[in-house]
Amino acid sequence: MWGNPCGFESHRPHNQENFKELYPFYLFKVIMPKISKRAQTFPRSPMRIFFPYDEAARKKGIKVYHLNIGQPDLEMPSLVYREIRNFKEKILPYGRSQGEAEFIKAWQEYFKNYQIDFSQDEIMITAGGSEAIIFSMIAVCDQGEEIIVFEPLYANYNSAACLAGIKLKPISCLVENGFRLPSKQEIENKISSKTKAILICNPNNPTGTVYTKAEIQMLVDLAKKHHLFILSDEVYREFVYTGKKHQSIAYFPEIKNQAILLDSVSKRFNACGARIGCLCSKNEEVIKAALKFTQARLSPPYLEQKILLPILKNSKFYLKKVVNEYKKRRKVIVEVLSKIPGVEFKEPEGAFYIIAKLPVDDAEKFAKWLLTDFSYGRKTIMIAPGSGFYATEGLGKKEIRIAWILNRKDLAAAMDILKRGLEEYRKLLK
Repeated sequence: MWGNPCGFESHRPHNQENFKELYPFYLFKVIMPKISKRAQTFPRSPMRIFFPYDEAARKKGIKVYHLNIGQPDLEMPSLVYREIRNFKEKILPYGRSQGEAEFIKAWQEYFKNYQIDFSQDEIMITAGGSEAIIFSMIAVCDQGEEIIVFEPLYANYNSAACLAGIKLKPISCLVENGFRLPSKQEIENKISSKTKAILICNPNNPTGTVYTKAEIQMLVDLAKKHHLFILSDEVYREFVYTGKKHQSIAYFPEIKNQAILLDSVSKRFNACGARIGCLCSKNEEVIKAALKFTQARLSPPYLEQKILLPILKNSKFYLKKVVNEYKKRRKVIVEVLSKIPGVEFKEPEGAFYIIAKLPVDDAEKFAKWLLTDFSYGRKTIMIAPGSGFYATEGLGKKEIRIAWILNRKDLAAAMDILKRGLEEYRKLLK
C-alpha cells in the first residue's frame, strides 16, 4: 500500500514504476494514522479484564464463580415478565428523547415514596445509570475542569471522565477508617478554580459505605461555599442493612439548584440489561442541557420503559424481599472474610460490594492466577482487582472488590475457594 503525505490520492502518477522512481521513500515507509490519546489512555474495566482467562478456564471444565461484577442472580419481578408477554405493539418505535411521559411519571411516583419531590419536567430518562453519569459530567464541566471524587470509587467514573475530557480529583478513603469521608478541611484543600462539582455514590459502590446525614451536610456546606454542583449517584438507595436512613441529596433544599441526582433500575429490579436510568435536577439549565444530550442520542430504550413501568410504580414489596436476601448474603461474606488471616475489610453497610485488602504482593496477579493456575474441586473464582477502583495511580494494589451477588450456597463455596486460594498463593510467595 502506498502512503501519501499530502493526502491527495489524485496526484499519484498512473505509472507505478515512474511513481517509485520519483518517490523512492514510499517503498519502505507506510504512514499509518494514529488513534487518539483519549483512546490510548482509556482505562480498562477492572470488572471485565479477566474474561479471556475465564473462558479458558471454562473450556478446561473448571466452574468459575463470578464475584467480579454486580450482576445479581435474583429473578426479575414477575410484573416485568408479564409485561414482556403482553407487549403487542407491531413496531418498536423511537421514543421521546427525554423518556416516555408515563414512565417519567412512574419515576416521580417512585421518588415520592422516599420523600423526594421532582416534577415531571425535572426528570430525564437515560440509557442506564452510566449515561446519566456522563450527561451530568458534561452538563457541569468543560474540558479540563475538575470533579472531586472519593476513592475507592465506581470504576466507570474514570471512564466517563476520560470520555468527557474531565479530570477527576481523587481524595482517598481508607479501609482502616471504614471508608468514611475525610475531614472538611481535607476536601476543601482539593478545591481549586477548576473544580466544578463533587461526585458521590451513596450507598457506595465499591465499599458498601452508607454516608451519614452529617457527612452529606458537610458536602452540602462546601458546595454552597464554593458554588459547586453535587452529583449524587443513588442507585443502591434501598440497599441499607444497618438501620441507617439513606440520605438523598434531595433532602437538602438549600442546594436544590446545585444538586443532580443519578439513578437506575438495573440493580433495584435485577434488570441490568434493560439499560434504563434517570438524571434529575431542579436546575433548569442542567435539565435543558440534558435534554439536548438526550436528543443527540435520539431516545432511551422504548421497550424497557414499557415493561418496567408497573414495577417502578409498585416496588416496595418486591424490594423488601430482595433487601432481606442481601442481608443474609452479607452475613455469609463477613463471616468467611473475618476468618481468613491477614485480610482487612470494613463490614459493608449497604449496596452489595466489599473492598478487602489481601495479604498478597499484587491483587491483579492473584486474580489472574486464580483463573489460570488454581482450582479447588474443579472450581475457581473471578474477582476484581482493587486498583481499577482508584483514580490515583498505584493505590489499591493489594485490594479486591467482591460483589456478593450469588445465592448463599454458591457464595459460601466461592468464599471457601478464596480462602484456599490465598493459602496456596502465599506459599508461592515464600
